[in-house]
Amino acid sequence: MDITQLILDDHQEQRRLFAILEQVPDDNPAALQAIWQRLSAFLEVHAEAEERFFYPALLQVGQGEGAKSNARDETKDAIKDHNEIRDAVSAVACHPVGTPRWHAAIAKANIANSDHMGEEEREGLTDFRRRAPMQMRYDLAVSFAAFEAVHVTGVAVVDKDPQQFVDEHSRR
Repeated sequence: MDITQLILDDHQEQRRLFAILEQVPDDNPAALQAIWQRLSAFLEVHAEAEERFFYPALLQVGQGEGAKSNARDETKDAIKDHNEIRDAVSAVACHPVGTPRWHAAIAKANIANSDHMGEEEREGLTDFRRRAPMQMRYDLAVSFAAFEAVHVTGVAVVDKDPQQFVDEHSRR
């Protein structure tokens, strides 16, 4: 078990749930709402788990990959992305389920999430796989999986200040 693989598995599930939403007809708002509830909770639980386990560890061992020159920049960008995803998810609730505006809000959440996943897969996850010892990756995977299992129905939605997050977790 490896935290980077668990994160990738979560990303695939997020992509799958967004694709399902695109295929459910608008005359079935109950199904759309149920799937969206599951996806929106999953997005937040996933982000919170990354912020509790993955990104603090990346700050300890990472050196930077892709377009980022260091782990601090990778982490700040990821926390900013998580806030943007949270805001996009929140905006969905402003529209009746199945309406064109609801679908547009879902599309914005999907874009924000897809952009984040792509960057994370090229940067933070690559950086961590190259530098973190396997035992660390395993131990974090256990904590990450347990957190997601306990919080399967969701967690409190809280934006975080990217710089404050990095400063706080770099001191540990």
